[in-house]
Amino acid sequence: MKKLEELTSMNMIEDFLKNHELSFLYVSREDCGVCHAVLPKLRELLDKFPLIHLGHINAYEVEEIAAKFSIFTVPVLLLFIDGKEVLRDARFVHFDELEKRIEKIYEMYNQQ
Repeated sequence: MKKLEELTSMNMIEDFLKNHELSFLYVSREDCGVCHAVLPKLRELLDKFPLIHLGHINAYEVEEIAAKFSIFTVPVLLLFIDGKEVLRDARFVHFDELEKRIEKIYEMYNQQ
């Protein structure tokens, strides 16, 4: 299962995005049932993409995340290339569609 890095401050999040060309942020809350169901599936999916680094943010711990990334619900899944958001999905995630979208971005990134 994909390694998960816990990010507990905006500084950690900014450093994570700077230090990894391909960064995936998963934003959730402890009291979110959907969040708990999505995370294992996401980690399994991202195993297929070894260059993508996964960071997890608890929205209660890092309240500024909502304003910084315009987050209005959880879970939120964000993929970044060189610190720029290239994919966003939220709440009810369709993993087949998400996988296709990530594959397309990943292939384009690897062709550079």
